[in-house]
Amino acid sequence: MKKSKRKHYFLRGILLVVLLMAVYRCFQDCDGVTPVRRSAEEIRLERACRIDSTSISAVLSLDSIEGWEQLQQLSAEAWVLVEDSTGLLISAKNADQRMFPASLTKMMTCLIALEKGSLTDTVFITEDVFVTRDSRVRPGEGYELGALVHEMMLQSDNVAACAIGKHVGGDTLTFCQMMNGKAHYLHMDSTHFANPNGLPNDSNYSTARDLLMLTRYCMADSVFAQIVSTPSMNVPLIDGRHLPCQNTNLLLTSYEGCLGVKTGYTRRAGSCLASSATRDGITLTLVLLKSRTRSSRFAESATLLDYGFRVMEAYLATCKK
Repeated sequence: MKKSKRKHYFLRGILLVVLLMAVYRCFQDCDGVTPVRRSAEEIRLERACRIDSTSISAVLSLDSIEGWEQLQQLSAEAWVLVEDSTGLLISAKNADQRMFPASLTKMMTCLIALEKGSLTDTVFITEDVFVTRDSRVRPGEGYELGALVHEMMLQSDNVAACAIGKHVGGDTLTFCQMMNGKAHYLHMDSTHFANPNGLPNDSNYSTARDLLMLTRYCMADSVFAQIVSTPSMNVPLIDGRHLPCQNTNLLLTSYEGCLGVKTGYTRRAGSCLASSATRDGITLTLVLLKSRTRSSRFAESATLLDYGFRVMEAYLATCKK
């Protein structure tokens, strides 16, 4: 009997040790001592959504950095500028004001097409997607999905966006539901999409902050990044013809280190631009909304990016001291 009791206590002791070790590991994980292994997608999402609004301002007087005065003269109604790898907030104005995103909407359309479509699929331009005559694609023409995505993103073709939405979603309504589902996943809580191209619609709205998260998430996709960094190309049709295509983002060829991303314009939205640029190991991401003119969006984005690089240079120098 005594031997049986000793065995019983011995087993209980082992069980208690195992339980204590499990609890200890749990507390380690919660305290950050032993980080829980996360997937690449979890890291991508966290990085896209992270905005640190205090770190830079805690060590730098931002109005002392060269170029700050110029920011006060910009015509844009809203913007957000961050250092991309850390989410350090450099400058913002009306970041959470609900506004019209115009063709910045097409970033989401492109993202859904890359995630849910097959780029080698053939897509025909049908009469029901021919929503505006200023498009360069015409009813009856056929393109591979990948070629049509390039036409949409470089040339900002509205009909191409509708054709992509219909092909990937089956119909425009379903595709918009896919867009809004992805917006919810990205924590774009002040965003709603009502069409794939950003043409005027009261139900198609977003904020500079939300669009910044979308831009950063999209640019983590190597195919997306390659598309928006393309200055020009000949878009092939399936019948052997080609459509010369020029990127509407003039910063690609005029601003050192520009990586993309997307232009936007309607009368209601004004002139918009999502930008990304890299210099000396620093990458900045910017969303600028409702600049006064199509040319001012480029000049004002360049002003903000220049200021951002100077801020980061000063911040890094201060942190090293």
